[in-house]
Amino acid sequence: MRTVRVLTAGLLAAAAVFTLPLPGAAADSPSPAAGTGDEAAAPTEAGTSFRTAAVVRPGQRATAQASTGDYLYWQFAADAGQRATVRATVELPRSKARSGSQTWRLDVYDGLRRRQACRYGSDSATVRAGASSVELSCALRTVRAWAEPWANDPLPGAYYVRLTVAAAPAEDLGQPAEAALEVATADSGGATAVDGRLAAPLVPASGREVEPDGGWASGRWSSRILWTAGGAVLAALAGIWGHRLTRGGGRPAHVPPEA
Repeated sequence: MRTVRVLTAGLLAAAAVFTLPLPGAAADSPSPAAGTGDEAAAPTEAGTSFRTAAVVRPGQRATAQASTGDYLYWQFAADAGQRATVRATVELPRSKARSGSQTWRLDVYDGLRRRQACRYGSDSATVRAGASSVELSCALRTVRAWAEPWANDPLPGAYYVRLTVAAAPAEDLGQPAEAALEVATADSGGATAVDGRLAAPLVPASGREVEPDGGWASGRWSSRILWTAGGAVLAALAGIWGHRLTRGGGRPAHVPPEA
């Protein structure tokens, strides 16, 4: 009975470890940004360079009035273990005002200003003269807490979005355009966790720093640690159970009296 009680207590402890809430799990987006006033307001203008990129938070819908040919910049925060998806929509003037098709492009850069490849999505799209809008999207790879210096893996920090027309008739440059941008992030879980971590997230040194709601979680414990600890507990319990079985419950065998 004592062995059963020990095993039951151990299994309950392991179950509690597996069901502990993870840091930041409740804050996965898409969700409205926390705060009130200016902190919660979505930007209505875009920057014209990396240094002036407008800050957009996951769950917000940023907008900007621009001219065809302008470069529009936004920035958002992505932490370790997150997968970010960027979606943009461009509304164009009536077809009679345009002389031909246009090709728009959506590029995403990390804190080192390295262009990041999309896992899937349409980061480049062509709109004909008869269409009034174009949609683009880019689903990024999972952000890693640490990577080799030579690798191009996405790292925690600020990410920059650049939206512009890549090809258009010269007559159409300068025509008005209205852009909208949305960013969504989701936690990939402990399966993508690594042992190393950055000393600090890659954020701009200027005053336009961007940070996830609840702060940076890079380097904190993850579900990978929980599963490792839970597995160790179960392995120890299995060893105790096997030892008790081989000993026959701990009672010595009956020895017949001598003749």
